[in-house]
Amino acid sequence: MTQDIQAHGEALVAAARAGDTRTARRHTDFFVLRKHVDEGIPYWEQAVAAGDAFSHYTLARYRKIRGDRQAADALYRAVAERHAGCAYGLGVLLREDGDPEAADWFRRGWEEGRNLDCKIELGKLLAAEGRIDEAARFLMSDIELGDIAVFRWVQLFESIREDFDRVAAGLDAAEAAGDGAAAAEALRPLFALEQRLREYPGLTAEAAGYYRRAAALSASARVDHAVFLTETGGEASWPEARSLLLQAHEEGYAGAAYVLGILHERRGDLGEAEHWYGLAADRGHQSAQWNLGILCKRQRRYEEAERWFREVGEDDEDVVEQLARIAAIRASGTVAPGKDLRRLPGLRERAEAGDVHASYAYGKILGDWGGADDRHLVRWLEPAALAGDPQAAYELAELYGALCRPALRDQWYRTAAEAGHDDACNRMGWLSEHHRDYQEAERWYVRAAGDGSPLNSMLAGKLKAQRGAYAEAEPYLRMAWEQGGDAAYRTEAAGYYGLVLHRLGRLAEATEPLRTAAARWDDDVSARYSRDDLDVLSRTVDPEKELAEVEAALSA
Repeated sequence: MTQDIQAHGEALVAAARAGDTRTARRHTDFFVLRKHVDEGIPYWEQAVAAGDAFSHYTLARYRKIRGDRQAADALYRAVAERHAGCAYGLGVLLREDGDPEAADWFRRGWEEGRNLDCKIELGKLLAAEGRIDEAARFLMSDIELGDIAVFRWVQLFESIREDFDRVAAGLDAAEAAGDGAAAAEALRPLFALEQRLREYPGLTAEAAGYYRRAAALSASARVDHAVFLTETGGEASWPEARSLLLQAHEEGYAGAAYVLGILHERRGDLGEAEHWYGLAADRGHQSAQWNLGILCKRQRRYEEAERWFREVGEDDEDVVEQLARIAAIRASGTVAPGKDLRRLPGLRERAEAGDVHASYAYGKILGDWGGADDRHLVRWLEPAALAGDPQAAYELAELYGALCRPALRDQWYRTAAEAGHDDACNRMGWLSEHHRDYQEAERWYVRAAGDGSPLNSMLAGKLKAQRGAYAEAEPYLRMAWEQGGDAAYRTEAAGYYGLVLHRLGRLAEATEPLRTAAARWDDDVSARYSRDDLDVLSRTVDPEKELAEVEAALSA
C-alpha cells in the first residue's frame, strides 16, 4: 500500500505540473476514496503549488474540516475565479461567517461555472432576504435536464407563498367583518412556519405585517404577535413584545399574564416571572399554577410549592410525583448546589463584578433549572469559555448547536476538545466522521476514549479495525465488549471485536462476540445507518459472514 500511495502521489504532482487536470483529479480520487487523507495532504500541497485547481478545492475542504478556516479561505480564494467548486466552497465558508460576500461567489460560480449548488445557494439567499417569489423564479430559470435538485427548493418557496396568501385572505375577511376571533384563527398557518422564518429571516417582515393586522382586532392575536417577536426579533424586539402583552392583559385576556411569566422566565428574570405567573394562577390558570410550583420548589419554598401543585389537582399523576419529590428532599435535607435557585442573586452579583466562574455557574443554574432560553445563556457561559474553561467551552458549543450556529458550535467543540474535554473529543470525532475524514475522526475518538467510556472505546476501535489496524483496535474493542453491558453499541463492538480476533488468528475467541453480533445486528446496528449510504455500508463489518468463516476454519 505504501508503494501505491507513493506512486499515486508522484503521479498526481507530475500531472499538476504538466497542467493535466483530469489525471491529477483521478489520482486525487485515489486518496479521497481510499480514505488516505493524511497521506494525500503533502501531495496536494505540491499540486497546489503547481496551480492545480482541484487540489486547491480538495485541500481546502480538509483544512476546513480540521479546523483551519483561514487556510481554507486562502486556498478556495486562490482559484475561485476559475473553479466553480472553489467558488461554492468559498461562498459556503463566508456564509457560515455571516459575510455578505458569499453571494458574490455563489453568483460567479453559477454564472461562469454553471455550478448548480451555487444556483441553489443564491436562491436560498434571495429567500433569506424575503424575496421568495424572485427566488422561485430564479431557480426555475435556465434549467437543464438533470437540474432536478432545484425543484425541492422551488416547492418549498411556493408553499410558503401559498401559506402567506392563505393568511392574507383570512385577514381580509376578518377585517371586513370586524371579527377578532377570525383574525386570530387566520394566523394559524404562520405557526407551522417558525423554523422557516428562522432559516429565511427576510420573511419575518411580511409575517410581522400579518400579525399586526390580526393584533389590531384581537387580544389573543396580540399575544401571538408578542411571542412571534421574541422568537424572531432578538433582544431589540422585547419592549414591543412586552407592550403587546401588557395591553392584552389590561384588556382582560387571561393568557397574557401566563405568557409574560414564560417569557420572563426564559430571559432569566425569575422575580418578574413569578409575579406574572401569580396573577394568572390566581385566576385559575393551571399551567401557571404548575410553573409556580416548580419555581417555588427550586427555591426551597416547599409549602408554597405544595400549595400550587395542589391547586392543579391532587389526583394529577404529575402532581403526586412532585409532592413525593418534595417529601424526599425534606427527608434528605439537601439540595444539590447546581439546582438551588436561591444562589442566583449572589452568583449574578459576582458575575457582573467579573467572576467568570460565578458567571458560568449562574448561567448553568438558569439554563438547567431556571427555565432560561439558550440565547439568553450565551453571555453568562462565554466569559469562562474565553478564560480557558473546557467545560464552559463545551457547554457554549452545545448552546450554539441548539441555536443553529454550526460554525461557532464547531469552533467551541474544538476549543474544548483541544483542552482535553472527553465529550468534546467525541463530538469532534463525530464531525470528522460525518465529513468522511476517518483518520482525523479516529484520533479524536482515541482521545475521547481516555475517559474510560466503553462507547468511546468502541468508536476508536471500530475505526482502527476498518483501517486494518487490528492489533491497535483489539484493546479498545475488548474493553467495549467486556464493559458495554446491555447497551446497543455493545453489539457493534462485538461485531468488530470478532472481526479483529479473526484477523489476528484468535478464532476460538472470535466465536462468542460474532454470534452475539450476528443475532442482534439488524435491531441494534443496521437500523442506525442509512441503507443509501454506500460509503458507510462498504466499511461496515458483516458479522454473519465473519462467523461463517471462523466456524469453517475451526471445523477444518
